[in-house]
Amino acid sequence: MKEFKITYFFDENHYIRRFVHINSFEEAKQLVHDERGLYVSFCDSRGIYHELDTRNVRVVQISEYHRTDKGKKNASD
Repeated sequence: MKEFKITYFFDENHYIRRFVHINSFEEAKQLVHDERGLYVSFCDSRGIYHELDTRNVRVVQISEYHRTDKGKKNASD
C-alpha cells in the first residue's frame, strides 16, 4: 500500500490534511470523488477526531506521500 496526502482547502488560509493508505493514485482520486458532498470522519496522527463536510471544500489536492524517518535522519548528522 502507498500513502497519499489529501489536502482540503476552504480558502487561502484554512485547510485540513488527511493521510490515507491505498493502492494507487487512481484509487485515491476515486475515494475523493466518491466522498464529494458527504461528511467524512477520520482521526489524525495525533488522535484528534475530525468531521469534514466536503461540500464546503473549494480545492482538493492529492499527492503520494513519502514519510522520512526523523530518527534516521538525525542519526546520520
